[in-house]
Amino acid sequence: MMNTASILIIDDEQDIRAALRGIFEDEGWQVAEAGNGTEGLAMALDGDYDLIFLDIWMPGMDGMGVLSSLREKGVDTPVIMISGHGNIETAVMALKTGAFDFIEKPLSLQNTLVAAGKALELSLLKRENRELRSRIRSEGPPAIIGSSPGIVRLRELIAQVAPTEAWVLITGENGTGKEVAARAIHTASRRAGREMVCVNCAAIPEELIESELFGHEKGAFTGADKAKKGKFELADKGTLFLDEIADMSLKTQAKILRILQEQKFERVGGTKTFKVDVRVIAATNKDLTREMQEGRFRQDLYYRLNVFPVTVPALRERAEDIPAMIEYFSQLMIEEQSLKPVTLDNEALGVLMRYAWPGNVRELRNFVERIYILYQGRRVDVSMLPPEYRAGASLDILAMVPEGVTDFKEARARFEEAFLRRELARSDGSVARLAEIIGLERTYLYRKLKTYGIGVDEGRQREGLGRL
Repeated sequence: MMNTASILIIDDEQDIRAALRGIFEDEGWQVAEAGNGTEGLAMALDGDYDLIFLDIWMPGMDGMGVLSSLREKGVDTPVIMISGHGNIETAVMALKTGAFDFIEKPLSLQNTLVAAGKALELSLLKRENRELRSRIRSEGPPAIIGSSPGIVRLRELIAQVAPTEAWVLITGENGTGKEVAARAIHTASRRAGREMVCVNCAAIPEELIESELFGHEKGAFTGADKAKKGKFELADKGTLFLDEIADMSLKTQAKILRILQEQKFERVGGTKTFKVDVRVIAATNKDLTREMQEGRFRQDLYYRLNVFPVTVPALRERAEDIPAMIEYFSQLMIEEQSLKPVTLDNEALGVLMRYAWPGNVRELRNFVERIYILYQGRRVDVSMLPPEYRAGASLDILAMVPEGVTDFKEARARFEEAFLRRELARSDGSVARLAEIIGLERTYLYRKLKTYGIGVDEGRQREGLGRL
């Protein structure tokens, strides 16, 4: 709720205005008054208020006339209608005209504060939405959205490493935004005025990757009818982003290592040596420690790339960022595709915040687009969510926390322990398999298991674990 909210009271009764002023000023809110509808309408149009309390029955222009004029002129400030002669028909008409709420005189202190609090929460959300739309138009989309601890830490790391020439290794699950983080580093670096060249190492066939990275001369192979610059050459004085670096063969990794060390190369089919100045940012969704242990990734290449490690958290680890991200992607739907706004009710939003999001931010964006196509201009409740998201709506995770545990830290620890024991059992005691299933690095998972005294062979001890 806004601590510095600004409220306009429009009522022809001095006693009512004085009583409301006292209530709101006790909350630390700023208050303005108008004694009739005409004066109140002028003040509402000229001022920037977070909430309007509006009497229905006033001489001259009444409250319904003021409300209709405000909505016709595009003023969307929440309005709470008040009346000493209220009836159901009047209340329904006020709400249909665009009022936020309707309360009867004599005013109850509790009802007044509850209604005001809810209206101010809506006003704060609308203000944040306007600021977000303005920022999108003036600055372009923000690189990284959210205010969770993981995202705050990510921004701090980017701010630290971006001005340097250090190479960066970005890790994270598919769809978390590793390329977004790479672009944020490039944009804040001294190389921002030059190209950031992106290479998806997983998408290039083995027989073509050398040509893609280093270029080729005319006649180097069948179909090479002219010379072509490679990605390293195109990224000279700029940044080269090697995405999914772990998907390259060991043979290609060896060649990449030599280029990275020397910053020199020859095009395929050529003899001329090219020297480049390239800052490398690499990314992967795999556990490179495990890849090295199993012989699929070169240790020397790992240490060459891993000068400054950065991890992009999974969306399920920062659920508190989901409302802001939905709002951002919603605004893109409205502005880019001219779709009508969609509103998610609180229950639906809660279900989405509890969903695991295996596809991370990429899946969330696709979800928002899907919802806008299906329900543009409507309010969406839980029953309208796609089945795969709705499936977890009734999941009772509290069943994994013993009754009587009220301390938050203890509850979280008890849940983690129960969850790890259950999933280890389902993984047949294989920590490697468990790490892959739940998306944790093996070394971190081992520490967690040790913390809770869970032996790695407990997964095979299925007896008595069904209750967890």
